[in-house]
Amino acid sequence: MRKNGKFWAALIIFSLTGQIAWVVENMYFNVFIYKMFRASASDIALMVTASAASATLTTILMGALSDRIGKRKIFMCAGYIAWGVSIISFALIRGDIISSLFGAAASAASVGVTLVIIMDCVMTFFGSTANDAAYNAWLTDSTDSGNRGAAEGINSMMPLISILVVFGGFMGFDLDQASSWTVIYCVIGCLVLLIGILGFFLVEESPVRNPDSLGYMGTILYGFRPDIVRKNTVLYLSMAAFIIFNTAIQVYMPYLIIYYEQTLGISDYVLIMAPAIMLAAAVTFFFGRLVDRFGFRKMVIPAMFLLMLGFILLYLVPSVIPAEGLAMKIPVFIGSLLMMSGYLSGMATYGTQLRNHTPAHMAGRFQGLRIISQVLIPGIVGPQIGAWVLRDSPTVANSDGTVSFLPTADIFLAALAVLTVVIVALAVRLLRTKGNP
Repeated sequence: MRKNGKFWAALIIFSLTGQIAWVVENMYFNVFIYKMFRASASDIALMVTASAASATLTTILMGALSDRIGKRKIFMCAGYIAWGVSIISFALIRGDIISSLFGAAASAASVGVTLVIIMDCVMTFFGSTANDAAYNAWLTDSTDSGNRGAAEGINSMMPLISILVVFGGFMGFDLDQASSWTVIYCVIGCLVLLIGILGFFLVEESPVRNPDSLGYMGTILYGFRPDIVRKNTVLYLSMAAFIIFNTAIQVYMPYLIIYYEQTLGISDYVLIMAPAIMLAAAVTFFFGRLVDRFGFRKMVIPAMFLLMLGFILLYLVPSVIPAEGLAMKIPVFIGSLLMMSGYLSGMATYGTQLRNHTPAHMAGRFQGLRIISQVLIPGIVGPQIGAWVLRDSPTVANSDGTVSFLPTADIFLAALAVLTVVIVALAVRLLRTKGNP
């Protein structure tokens, strides 16, 4: 199906804005409660776990509901508006306000941590309803096998582009000041809210019809039924490979910036990441079009090999090139470019494959399974593998007498080992089949 300019504008605006909001949550909420309320590591771990569970459950429930109602636009637009309001509400979670409401200033820290965790789950509910469930179902409904690769290529660029936007925007703020967080939450919240309003005029409702007589609970459980798994073997095998792919990413991603800055001593890592991200985004844009032309079968292995080459180069850098300065930065840049290009191209390739094999008019009920394969399982398993690999990593003494661990290049070797499982499985599958795996 040929798409007009409004569709592409809606895709870019909703995808980028949603990813900006997710970057603030995933990368800066922990900084917020650490700096403002002296949160412990267990507090941060609890927040991350609660948010991941909320996102998965919300996507399963609300994706199924959008299928039952047969509408995506209202969930997207109203969801973004509510998402924006929930982000703005974080501006009210401040020590002085908590003290005035609860009286005892000594309890402000613990109350603040509790409120942030609760509100993070509330915000995640609205965000996952609008973005994970409705937007992704709308994107599947609104595209077909002729343009999904191009659409998924653009969609897959947005997480890293949003990181650049957030990094650049936050550079002007002193994050030790409560007033900075107030401005950040109000600006990001208002942006998301306004996009929700704009969506009522920009988004064209995707064609959705209720294809069966299942009740709401039947719709929720639809994707978990054994007979549905048997009928959609390609979709579930692709999800299984997607789980391993994303697990490989999560082995190193939580430690990547720390590795660049602390282990390699590259304090200006943003100057390496920014051009690598922009070039990787361009590669992904064209890679998505190649997926449309040649299909998953021919493009998935090249994407995986790009990622593998990036892992290998980043693993070898500290041992082969133990120098500093430009001699270190150039191979790190090349390795980062290969790694990010493979990561984003892989996301585009798998995303296209999952959308192509999602049963027609049932995209909503399958979004929860996508979140399980992309976020929940990899987000639990991957970082634990990374932590195990780094269990005996070197430490460095801080000025306050504490010590911090230094990630080693072994995280890339571990990620390569996990990714090899995908490569072998895909190779075996491709050799056994003549069509798409």
